[in-house]
Amino acid sequence: MSGGTALVNRPVITAWSAVSPFGIGRAAFTEGIRERRPAAAGLDDEQWQAAGDRACLVPDFDLRTVLGKKGVRSMDRVTGLAVTTVARLLDDAPRNRWVATGEDAALVLGTTTGSVQSQMDFTRDSLTGEKPYLVDPARFPNAVMNCAAGQSAIWHQLKGPNTTIAGGHAAGLYALNYARRLLTFGRARTVLCGAVEEFSHARSWLERHAHRPGTEGPAQLPGEGCGLLLVEQRGPGGRDDTARTVGASPAVQRGPGGRDDAEQPVLAEILAVEMGIALDGGVRPALAACLRRALNRAGVRPEEIWAVSTSEAPGPSGEQERAAVAEAAEGADPVHLTQAALIGDTGAAAAAFQIAAVLVHAETTPEAAGRVALVTSVDRDGAVGCALLRLAGPR
Repeated sequence: MSGGTALVNRPVITAWSAVSPFGIGRAAFTEGIRERRPAAAGLDDEQWQAAGDRACLVPDFDLRTVLGKKGVRSMDRVTGLAVTTVARLLDDAPRNRWVATGEDAALVLGTTTGSVQSQMDFTRDSLTGEKPYLVDPARFPNAVMNCAAGQSAIWHQLKGPNTTIAGGHAAGLYALNYARRLLTFGRARTVLCGAVEEFSHARSWLERHAHRPGTEGPAQLPGEGCGLLLVEQRGPGGRDDTARTVGASPAVQRGPGGRDDAEQPVLAEILAVEMGIALDGGVRPALAACLRRALNRAGVRPEEIWAVSTSEAPGPSGEQERAAVAEAAEGADPVHLTQAALIGDTGAAAAAFQIAAVLVHAETTPEAAGRVALVTSVDRDGAVGCALLRLAGPR
């Protein structure tokens, strides 16, 4: 399973935001990554009744405090994380809301299963409630996978395509590839693209039972959050008044007439996204094939790779992931960016956070300008993938 994504008229990332264990918003994520600050904290056993006593939670995340009292009575945590992240990205700059809302604005959100807590709670109520098995109908939307994406669109007037993609740890890359397709075929003008994962009692116990200590080693602390990118298509032929060449100088997207209030730096060019499936534990050959396709179709030489961010999969899968990356980047000496030790296993949100962390490092590293970052992902269920980004570097 694969998709060639290297095009002459490639999409670009023009903004991003995150709600993460470092806090709410882009600034909090940037500060946490630069300080290399561990976000793990103890859990209130009475509140969470989780499988462990520590996790990497979004600090002080209360829906009524963050979003207000209106419309949040039946909203679950994963939906609140997504709605909040969209709000932060749209509010980061006037241009963001101008281009990323309305009829041509799409939202593509990656997930594992949506809110497993909501699904289990609703199912339990249907079995334990008084006959005829009464349940709260207001909570039913939370039990379907696309609730977070749908509610985000309703809250923020995103009237274009609305898509939820289930892909586990690779969900962020699946979403990025889907966003690229929407732009390529003219289905949207802009795409808010990312992935979300919540921490919950149900997820903690599912992870505990799914973990295989004998083959995966020690379990990572669970994390949560949502990472979101604003992705846009370059103008015809990459015109200077739309987006200058990434790496030559800080690129800018302009609104009609080149209005200054519409300016937005292009942070990275999406060179390629490739996905695959690892059969019978064969992560290395499956990921290596993805990497070869991505490099060939993007026309990138291994020595151009400035940074690598792997999913840091545990056990043999992680070893195979690192081996495939080392093979693809042979001859290069890339910077290796890590985050799992800081924010834990963020599930479906992991790849989105990896891309955000790459952009954070590139913002203050002059040698990153015009160079390529490689992001890889491996999920325990066999999904593998990679993305190549050409970075704009410091603004």
